[in-house]
This record gives sequence, C-alpha cells and structure tokens, in this order.
Amino acid sequence: MKLKEVKILGLSYSKTQIGQFVLVLGEKKGTLKIPIIIKESEAQYIAIQLENIKSQKPYIFDVVKKLTDGLQSDLYQVAITHILEGVFHAKLVFTNMIDEFEIPCSIGDAVCLSVVYGCKLYCSDEVLNMTGIQMDDDGNITDEQQEENVKKPRDYKSVLSVEDLEKLLDKAVSNEEYEIASQIRDKITEIKLQK
Repeated sequence: MKLKEVKILGLSYSKTQIGQFVLVLGEKKGTLKIPIIIKESEAQYIAIQLENIKSQKPYIFDVVKKLTDGLQSDLYQVAITHILEGVFHAKLVFTNMIDEFEIPCSIGDAVCLSVVYGCKLYCSDEVLNMTGIQMDDDGNITDEQQEENVKKPRDYKSVLSVEDLEKLLDKAVSNEEYEIASQIRDKITEIKLQK
C-alpha cells in the first residue's frame, strides 16, 4: 500500500451533524484535502494539543502515551488505510527495541494519538484519491477547483480491501442474506482479477 504524508490543516464545527466536528487533513506535498467527521471530544483534544494548552485532566490519549513510554514502546506511524461504508479506518504502528506491531484504530483516535506522540500521519493513495478534494488551506473552493472536484473520477473499488469484503461476506452468509453475499463474492473476484 502506497502512503502519502498528510498534516492537520484545521478543525471546524460540522454544520450538518450536530455535536460533530470536521477535521481537515491535507497532503504535505500536494493540493488534496480530506474532510473527516470526528467526535467533539477528539476535536477538543486535538485543539488543546495544537495550541499547547495544559489540560486539568488527563485524557485517555495521555494515559496511553505514559503506558507505552513505561513499556519502552513508541508510536512511530499512523496511517489511514481504507474507507468502508463511509467510515475511515486507520492503523497505529508501534515499535519497541525488538518488535514492530500494528493496531487497528478509529480515525479520530488515530489522529489524536499522532498528535500526542508527535509522529507522522499518512494516508493511502487510494483513500486520498477517492476522498480528497481540491481546496485552499482556508477551506475555500474556487470555481476551477470545484469543476476539478466534480469531474474527478472516483475509484471506489480500490478502497475496499479484500479482507473487509470477506468479513462482510461471512456476515451476510451467517445472516442468510444470500443475494448480498453473492454480490460481495463477485466484488472480491473482480478485485482479485484486477491485481
């Protein structure tokens, strides 16, 4: 999976989803931006960290950092790996003196942890190409950028991993949803043939 480094560009209150915030990530070397809906608590934590404000209470992210420091482990990479049914998925890559291990994580928690650890944040090319939009760093979209965004081809097939589709297939079969299972099986075959 090819990854590109992204950075946090901003946070704003979501006008469409009450109690949610929009986190905007942008390519470090590029013009694509990714708007992601996150929870209020995650947005609050990111804002506190970015502004270097000392919080009166420890957040769970601070606790995780102290725990891994005590175990001599470090989070050195956060990667947004795929999007499934409109939900971004990420993985945390930890290392200690001997091993490297990965942990799947929600996007909001992953970004919070990348901020507290000061580690790089990456996004897969597939997710970036599917969800990225052209806009300036202030969140404004010119008419030309809007035209580019609208005509940009979106390859949704490449974002779904075969592993995720196989999990959905198992779930559909166990729920006796055979028509859905058949469609998922066909999609898995199609993706495997493209590789």
